[in-house]
Amino acid sequence: MENNNQEPKHQAKLRALDNLSLGISLVAAVAIGFGIGYGLKHLFGYDWLLWLGLFWGIAAAILNIFKAYKRAQKEYEGLENDPRYSHRAKYGDKKFDDEDD
Repeated sequence: MENNNQEPKHQAKLRALDNLSLGISLVAAVAIGFGIGYGLKHLFGYDWLLWLGLFWGIAAAILNIFKAYKRAQKEYEGLENDPRYSHRAKYGDKKFDDEDD
C-alpha cells in the first residue's frame, strides 16, 4: 500500500520558489504603484497623484509581506511540539547561560 501522506516529489522546490517570489513581488508592487501614480500625474496634472500611486505600491508590498508571514506562521505552528525542538523550550539555551558565569 502507498503512503497517502507522502509529500509530492517537487513540493519543497515549489515552496522555495514561492518564498523567492516574495522579493520579486515587493519590487513589482512598488514599481506598479509608481507607474500608476506617474500615469495619473500625467493624465490629470496633479503632482500628488504620483505620491498616491507610490503609497499604493508600498501598501501592496507590505500586504505581501503580511501574507507571507501568516503563511509561514501557519506552516511552522506545529514545530513547538516536535521533540527535535522541544529541548530549548524546556531547558532554555544553556550555551549562552554558561558564558555569563
